[in-house]
Amino acid sequence: MMRVGLIPDEKGGTYRLAMLALSCLGLLIAALPVVIVVIMSFAGSNRPSFPPSSYSLRWYGDVLHMLTTADANGGQSVARALQTSLLVAFAVMVISAAVCVPLSYAMARGPARLRQTLEILFTLPLVFPLVMLGIAFLLMAEGMKLDLGLWRLIIPHVTLVLPFVMRNCQSAMAGIDPEVEEAARSLGAPPWRGFLNVVVPMMRPGILAGLIFALIISFNEFTITFFMYTIDVNTLPIWMYSRTVSSLDPSVLALSVFIILADSALIILTDKIVAGKASLF
Repeated sequence: MMRVGLIPDEKGGTYRLAMLALSCLGLLIAALPVVIVVIMSFAGSNRPSFPPSSYSLRWYGDVLHMLTTADANGGQSVARALQTSLLVAFAVMVISAAVCVPLSYAMARGPARLRQTLEILFTLPLVFPLVMLGIAFLLMAEGMKLDLGLWRLIIPHVTLVLPFVMRNCQSAMAGIDPEVEEAARSLGAPPWRGFLNVVVPMMRPGILAGLIFALIISFNEFTITFFMYTIDVNTLPIWMYSRTVSSLDPSVLALSVFIILADSALIILTDKIVAGKASLF
């Protein structure tokens, strides 16, 4: 196999040193903002700085207090924002799965030209600036003059996560041999039963991985949500932004650490599901 000349010979120490340096650089760029947020979340002062002059767990206590106090269910509370984010994210997961599972099956078994066309169409939300998508959805929502409630956020979030869920479902479908379905039909199973009892279980790792990505993307989405939120329909990222727009609230940093831990656990779970080492059911 031809070796790229820019990379030193792997038999020499220079190769390992170059790989180690590039790995450290990549980890530094990716993890440095997270490390700074985590360290600052333990600041003991009212005005967080880096590095903190003192350390404390007071802001984590404040987060738990905000989530459990009597006014936690108020319209502007963090608990209500968290509840809205979770409701929107789970609705987005269900809708995206209902769309992508049968559609990825139809694309895999349909003509190649149709599959390529649909793949391009489903990729479009990824190439549009999120600001433009937010403005477009806002104009549509205002033009309809309807009280959409949570659907103001669910519909744009579904548009945003569909490419990710679709890609995972398509990858799962690519590994399923059509002869498996033909074997089920030869045993007397109708097409719909072969799809539900044979194809969908074999797609399960890809479906679950796509759903977890949908949950993470929807829960953390900010740009489009910024255009679509209202006083009554407010998500956790919007609540966090409102607490930092004038001055940095240290409790937001502590809350960010909880979100980072949850997202990290979901990403690890996704890797295990894709590798066949874990399952949600």
